Amino acid sequence: MMQEPPPSPGEYRLPLPVAGGAEAVPGGIEAIDRLILELLSQRFALLRDAARNGAAIDYDDEDHRRAAISGARRLAFELGVPVGLVGDFWDRLHDATAASIRQAMREV
Repeated sequence: MMQEPPPSPGEYRLPLPVAGGAEAVPGGIEAIDRLILELLSQRFALLRDAARNGAAIDYDDEDHRRAAISGARRLAFELGVPVGLVGDFWDRLHDATAASIRQAMREV
């Protein structure tokens, strides 16, 4: 069963703690980390569902891989996120996505 699509990115913006100082930071970080994992879960569920329903998803295309990583690195730079971290993460995410799609297609 496919999960609900995630809310728009703007809905995930958590307010920075105004009061509470350093004590508020761990809870905010944990909430953001949880959102990241929930979004990854939804991403993989969406791709598995699409693969099981016969959608043509080609994550083995090296040009697609390079374009996706380049786009993620560019956006990371714009958002002030460490570009190397995002590049490495997107590279591994691409590999995991391709493996997940292949597995879902074998299960059909």
